[in-house]
Amino acid sequence: MADAATKAEQHVLVKSVDMPDDAIKIEGYDFNKGVNLDGVVKHYLTTGFQASNFGLAIEQINQMREHRSKPAVLSPEEEKYDAIYRPRSDCTIFLGYTSNLVSSGVRDTIRFLAQHRMIDCIVTSAGGIEEDFIKCLAPTYLGDFNLKGRDLRPKGLNRTGNLLVPNDNYCLFEDWIMPILDQMLEEQKEQGILWTPSKLIARLGKEIDNPESIYYWCYKNEIPVFSPAITDGSIGDMLFMHAYRNPGLVLDIVQDIKNMDSIAAHSKHSGMIILGGGLVKHHIHNANQMKGGAEYGVFINTAQEFDGSDGGARPDEAVSWGKIKDTARPVKIFADATLVFPLLVSQTFAKDMTPLPNGTSD
Repeated sequence: MADAATKAEQHVLVKSVDMPDDAIKIEGYDFNKGVNLDGVVKHYLTTGFQASNFGLAIEQINQMREHRSKPAVLSPEEEKYDAIYRPRSDCTIFLGYTSNLVSSGVRDTIRFLAQHRMIDCIVTSAGGIEEDFIKCLAPTYLGDFNLKGRDLRPKGLNRTGNLLVPNDNYCLFEDWIMPILDQMLEEQKEQGILWTPSKLIARLGKEIDNPESIYYWCYKNEIPVFSPAITDGSIGDMLFMHAYRNPGLVLDIVQDIKNMDSIAAHSKHSGMIILGGGLVKHHIHNANQMKGGAEYGVFINTAQEFDGSDGGARPDEAVSWGKIKDTARPVKIFADATLVFPLLVSQTFAKDMTPLPNGTSD
């Protein structure tokens, strides 16, 4: 009869299969080589856990960029499409982000992408629009997650996580936007212009005329920006008050969904980079369903899938809906985008950029 140790060995010391020759070995960066950001980040892929997902995301975005570097070859029928529908390259890159990221310093990373026309279409929420313009008028400040709302309210300070936005900033925004809305209404009446949320955003980008603004560059580089919930924020407050003071302005969301879905439907290939979840993720996913699914996808958020929310859903769920192709290899990074996205851009879009002498200048 075998003793206990022999029995245990049969169960514990199970013989391993041979690993394939191309299997990735886990190893981190050796700081004995000195501090080298590129070297540290390069080793994320072989570190494991979310660091490895980060490394895979770098590969995914660089594949998007490689396709995007090739011009789109259009058929005679496609040549007839309106300019907004025609693919500009072999891969259309959709960027989506929630409003809190524009409140944060990630706004400057997004502005860089728009400034250099590295993405083709943006989707964000109302806050993701207005916070950009408000920052052109007055700054947002660092606070603390533990500051009490009952102490801040009498001081006219609004807390977004550990950020503080003085209420006066929104007063400045009202003073700036109201005359623009008045002018848009006049153009609607006199010229028959049918305004949409994307046309509103482009007009505001033109009027702000500030190279620190994301939407200044979107206007200048003709990058369409869609915000289907444009009324869910301070812009909604402004539209509400304007509707009483000077009624009649109309924003048509039907024209925008036609444009958004058509851009996706006519794309040769498409890639999705989505920071956060909710409306922005769902809107980009739905558009890409119109072309049979995106070929590439990178998702950064902290949500989990077990409440059935689209925000926390893993990319494979989108495959079941036809929003991502079943041949794609999308990547989700479970992390705060403020930690991850600037690093991700440093290893992809910005990797070979020559610094501008004047920063955000033209």
